[in-house]
Order: sequence, then C-alpha cells, then structure tokens
Amino acid sequence: MDTRTKNVSLEDLQRIVGEEHAREATSDEALDGVGPSFVAEPGSVEETSELLRFAAEEGLAVSPRGGGTKASLGNPPRELDLILSTVRMDEVIEHVPGDQVVRVQAGIKLEDLQKRLAGSDQMLGIDPPETKSGATVGGVVAANSSGPRRHRYGTIRDLIIGITVVLSDGTVAKAGGKVVKNVAGYDLSKLFTGSLGTLGVIAECNFRLHPRPETARTVAVVLGSAQAAGEAAQAVLHAQLVPSAVELHWSEDEKLLTVLIEGIEPGVEAQSDTASYLLRGFGEVRTLTDEEAGSLGPLAPPGTENEVAVKISAPPSELTGVLDSALGACSRRGVAPRITGHAGIGVTYVALSGRDEEAHIQIVEELREIWTRRGGSVVVRSAPPAFKERVEAWGPLGSRLELTRRVKQKFDPRGIMNPGRFAGGI
Repeated sequence: MDTRTKNVSLEDLQRIVGEEHAREATSDEALDGVGPSFVAEPGSVEETSELLRFAAEEGLAVSPRGGGTKASLGNPPRELDLILSTVRMDEVIEHVPGDQVVRVQAGIKLEDLQKRLAGSDQMLGIDPPETKSGATVGGVVAANSSGPRRHRYGTIRDLIIGITVVLSDGTVAKAGGKVVKNVAGYDLSKLFTGSLGTLGVIAECNFRLHPRPETARTVAVVLGSAQAAGEAAQAVLHAQLVPSAVELHWSEDEKLLTVLIEGIEPGVEAQSDTASYLLRGFGEVRTLTDEEAGSLGPLAPPGTENEVAVKISAPPSELTGVLDSALGACSRRGVAPRITGHAGIGVTYVALSGRDEEAHIQIVEELREIWTRRGGSVVVRSAPPAFKERVEAWGPLGSRLELTRRVKQKFDPRGIMNPGRFAGGI
C-alpha cells in the first residue's frame, strides 16, 4: 500500500512521535466525509511543535482531535491529511487546592479530571453533556462547550486563566498564569476558546476551580405551553434564587422546566422551597430524585447519523418566542423536534428527526432568518455531510467575518489548521 500523502510518508511522522504513535487513518476517522491519511499522537508540547513545523513545511492540512466528541461541529474541511491526536497528553501537571487552580495537559478527559479534583472537594464548574463520552479538556475549550452549570459558574471561557498553544508553524505560545489574579495574556486564552482547532493546537490549560457542593436538589414544573415555559423561566431568573442551572426539556412525551439548586443543606432546602412556590402558578411542581434528574438525558442533542441538531442563541426573555418559532417551523413540515436548553441564559437546542433533508433545510433557514433578524443566531451543531454541503453550519457573521479572517491569517497564514471548518469557510 502507498503510505505517502503529498511528499510525506508514515515513516516521516513516526520519526517525530515514535513508531507506535503514528499510523494510517481508518475509514471511520473521516471528518464529515473527508478522510485523512494519517493519525499522529504527540506525547509532549515539544513533539506537537515539531509535528506542526513539519506539517507546515510539507503543506499538510491538520485537524487536532481530543476525544472526538465534537467532530460533528463545523463545516466539512476543504482538505485533511493528518489528524493530530492529544490522547497521550493526559496529565494533571499541577493542582494547588489552596489557590483553587489546576494546570493540565489538553488531552486529559474531563471526567477523569473531575474525579481527581473531587478528592480535594473541588471541581471545574462545567458539565457539558459529552463528558461521559470521553470529551477532553482541550476539546471542550476548542469547542467552547460548558453545559447547564454555566448558569452559575460561567462558560469555559470564564474559567480558563492560562493556556499553552502550538501555532501552525510550530511556535509555542503561552498566556495567563496559574493564579486567578494573574490575567496577563488572558485574551489569548479567550481567542483559542471556541476556535475549533483553526488557529493551532491547545496543549495545556490553567483553570480556576470551585468547591464541590455539599448537596443538590432539582425542582421541576410540568409545562402546558411555550408561554408557560417562558414565564416560568423569567420568574426564576427574577427571584432571590441562586440556581446552578435552569433547564428546558421539551418533547412529545414530557415538557419540563428544571431548576438545580446546589450548596449546603439548609440553603438548598430553603431555595428549593422558594423555587417550588414560584413555579406552582405554571404547572404541577415536584422535586426530582437523583435518578429522575439523571434520566432526562443529554441536555444538548448530539444528533444521530441522520439527525440535524441546531443551537439557537437569543435573550433569555425570548424563550417563548424561540419555542413558538421552532415548534411552528417543524409542525408545518411534519417534523417532530426534540428540544432542550439552558433557559436561564438563552441557549436552546433543537434536534430534527427523520430523513427529509429538504424539510430540515427549510426549518433551519426559517429559524436562521427569524433569529438573525432579531439579534440572535442559529448554528448547525450536527448534521450529515450532505446537509452541510448545502447549509453553512455557522450562519452569517456580519461585520465579524472580516475580523475573524484577519485573526486566522495572523495565526495560521498557510491555512493548514482545520481549513474550511469555521464560519465563512475559514
């Protein structure tokens, strides 16, 4: 078999990362239908730097990969030669419980990190649904994925305080520090958060931590209408409550708004009672058991092979409007949606079932037209490759597109990092 792509052989990569850590890619490692030639697994910042320097010299298109849980996000790449996997870079470099900070390699699984931190009664205050699927810290940062608890603790962009990245030419850049007060260079951390591997490879991250809550309780209200959902969410947001999450779960079988209260037992009990009282006017209220709360499933629809999943961002006060628009667009085309979301911060996920591509395209275009005009956005989070060939995943960036292009040109002038995956084909 010919093991060369462009002017590169498998042996070239093995000389950098070791014979057992570079191989030919398999067919199931294609990214939105675009198959890579090789997979390499550097074990350090230095090997990552050498690998990217080599890729730049040879003109190889590179896609960084952590746990692969966000592979469906973004446009299909224009080309792809090499997957750079961070699977070997999975260490906790430094954890200082007294300062509530941790420094880790990007390839560590988020679930493993949380287990390590739990030994010190601490946590990284994010809970993206892909945690249980093997998401890595670097992947979570690159995809800007946070989860329900972002309502209380903020996004991963708010929690990262330092970063080490390897740029497309092999240059190693660092910013920030390992203490919360040191914010020098914090913009670089923000810049790479959500960059989806288009600017370079995230190698190490520093985060500020939070104490693990002593106890938790989930209060749920059964909703009868989209209007009740919006009004119930607003009642919680304007009350003297400090919830960790305010979540929407909407399907043909169940329509709930849930409020997660965490902290010490007396405070959780008092806040749960207040939440229950507030929500009584919107439907039947009950306190969920841990098993019931866990059975609600992923809060961001991952999308199956034939499923299209979109993310609608709009002000929290527009929840009723978001629901009405999504339900109406789907009903007119005979599509049954599955809707979840972070009701307290204005993020709603809509999964479209079935195989009717034309109906799915019409729904996305209708929702995008409505919410772009109203100051929001609609992003395709997952979809079959054929769908993405017809519908841009990110939607219009407006005036931000030119700035995004300039940033890409500065950090990846040769355009080898995930080419085409980002908005506007960047």
